[in-house]
Amino acid sequence: MASFYLNNLSQDGRVELVNSLFRTQTGNCFICGNSIDLKLHASTLDIDHVEPLTLGGKDSPDNFALTHGSCNKEKQASDLRVARVLASYQGIAHKIEQEKRAPNLGDVLTAREGAKWNLPFKVEEDILKTTLPELGRNEIKSFPIYTDPISGFQYSFLDLPIEYLHHDNHINPRAIGSNLRKLVEEFYRRRPQLHVSLAWIHTANGNNARVQIFDGQHKAAAQILLGARWLPVRVFIDPDIDVLLTANTHAGTTLRQVAFDKSVQRSLGSSLLANRMDRYRRDLGKPDDDESFSERDLVNHFKGESQAMRRYVIDWVRNSITTHPDNKLRDYIDYGGRGTERPLSYSTVDKTFYAFFIHGSLLTIPFNFQYEEGTNPRHLEINQTVRLMNIIADKIYVGKFDHTRGTKRIENDIKAGKDIAEPHLRAFRMSKEEIIYNWLRYVRQVVQSYFINTGKPIDETKLFQYQIPDACWRNIENFIDSLMNLPLWVNKDLANSVFGGKQNYPYWQSIFEHGNAPDGFEVMPKGLNLIEMIQPKPHLVDVA
Repeated sequence: MASFYLNNLSQDGRVELVNSLFRTQTGNCFICGNSIDLKLHASTLDIDHVEPLTLGGKDSPDNFALTHGSCNKEKQASDLRVARVLASYQGIAHKIEQEKRAPNLGDVLTAREGAKWNLPFKVEEDILKTTLPELGRNEIKSFPIYTDPISGFQYSFLDLPIEYLHHDNHINPRAIGSNLRKLVEEFYRRRPQLHVSLAWIHTANGNNARVQIFDGQHKAAAQILLGARWLPVRVFIDPDIDVLLTANTHAGTTLRQVAFDKSVQRSLGSSLLANRMDRYRRDLGKPDDDESFSERDLVNHFKGESQAMRRYVIDWVRNSITTHPDNKLRDYIDYGGRGTERPLSYSTVDKTFYAFFIHGSLLTIPFNFQYEEGTNPRHLEINQTVRLMNIIADKIYVGKFDHTRGTKRIENDIKAGKDIAEPHLRAFRMSKEEIIYNWLRYVRQVVQSYFINTGKPIDETKLFQYQIPDACWRNIENFIDSLMNLPLWVNKDLANSVFGGKQNYPYWQSIFEHGNAPDGFEVMPKGLNLIEMIQPKPHLVDVA
C-alpha cells in the first residue's frame, strides 16, 4: 500500500527522514543488519513501513525503517521485523553453503550461542531433578516422570535454556524447509503452537546427559530466531533409539505426516540399516565391527521386515553415493526438488543414475567380502557410480554451468532474444529428466557391449558390481564427448519446439533412435550410433 506520508514529503524532508532513520538504526540496514553508506547506497536506499499498513501499521515516521533496496525487494515477509528475522536465518544458511547443505536446528542453535552444555540430572523414582550451574542457576528443580502407555518409554516435560539443547542429526537429518517463514510469522503474531519439541537423554553416562531434539525442529528454530532463550521439550529417558529412528522415518514415508525429501529418506534408511546391523551383532554375540554376514542374513533375522530391509540396504547404497566426499556431481543436485539454481533434481538422479546402476536385490555374500582387495560388489557399485558421476560432472558441468544463472526461464529467455552462454545451455538441456534418462541408458549399453565384446559373462542387473576396465571407461568418455558435441544442445531455434516444454521419455527415445520427434519433426540428421560415438574423435571441439 502506498504511503501518503512519503509521497507528500519534500526532497529536503526525505533527506532529513533518511538521516534520522540512519542515526536511529546506528547506520545499519533494518533487514540484514549490515552497514549503510549514505553516499554509496544513496540511489538504492528504501524507506518502508516496519508494520505494514494492511496489518494496522501507522503511516508515520515512527513506523518507518531504512533498508538496502535489494534487501527490501527480496524480503520474505511484509512486516520488516519478520523480514529481519528471516534475513538472519539466510545469513546462517550462507555461512554453511560451503558444506553443501542447508541449515538445520543445530546450525540455528550454534548461531544463537546454544548447544553448549550437557544437562546435569538425577532420577529418583518417578522424579527427574536437574540444575543449571553453567548459567549460575544452582537451584534444584524437580519434574514428574511419566510412562508412555503405547511405547512404554519414560519421559518428562522440561523447560530448558537453549544452551542445554542439541540437535539430533542422526534421527532427524532433515534440513529446515520453507515452512519456517510461516512459523516465524505465527509466533511473531503471538499465536502459540501446541506441539512441543521431542528430545531424548541416556542415563548410562551417569548424571550428565546431552538433551537431543529429534522432532519439532522447525518450531524450535522459529522460536530461537525470534529471540527465545528457553524452550519446552518432552524428553524421553533411555528410549530405544531404533524405535525413535523408525518412527521418524515412517512419519515422512509410510504415514506422510511430514514432507521428507527423497535424499532425507535415503539418509534415514541408511541409518536404519546401521542400527539393524548393530542389533544383529548384539543378538548373535558378534564383535561390534563384524561384517561377516550378508544383506540376506539380515532379512532372515528380522522376519517380517523383508521389504523394509531391502529399502534400507538400497538407501544405504544411494546415500553412500550421494554423500561420497569425492562426488563432484553433488554440487549440481538440488536436494529439495524445487530450486532453480542447480540443473539436476535429486528425484532425477534417483530415477536415472540410481535406477540404472544400483542392483536392487539383496546380496548373499558377506558385507566384508573381498573388501580389502577392493572388489567388494557393493563398494564397486558405489565407487564406480561416483566415477561415472565425476566424468559427467567434469565434462558437462564444472566450469560450464553457471549457478548464478540457474535454470529459471532459460528457454523463454532464448525466445525473447536474450543471450545464454552455450556451455550453460548445453548443461541445462542435457539435464532434463526425460533427456538424461535416455542418454544414461546408452551409457549403460556401452558398458554392457564392452563386456559382451570381450566375452566376459555377466549378470546385467549387477552391471556396476563388476570391475569396469579402463578401456571401457574410455568408451564412456568418448560417448559423452560425442553426445555433448551434438548441435541440438546449443540450437536456440529449438527453444520453440522440442525444448519448449516438458516432453516424456519416449519422445526423446524417438529423437535419439531416429533423429526425429514422434510427430516427424527433424531434430538431428540421423539417430545415434553407439559404435561410432565410442570411437575417439580428436577433431571434436572443446565445448567449455
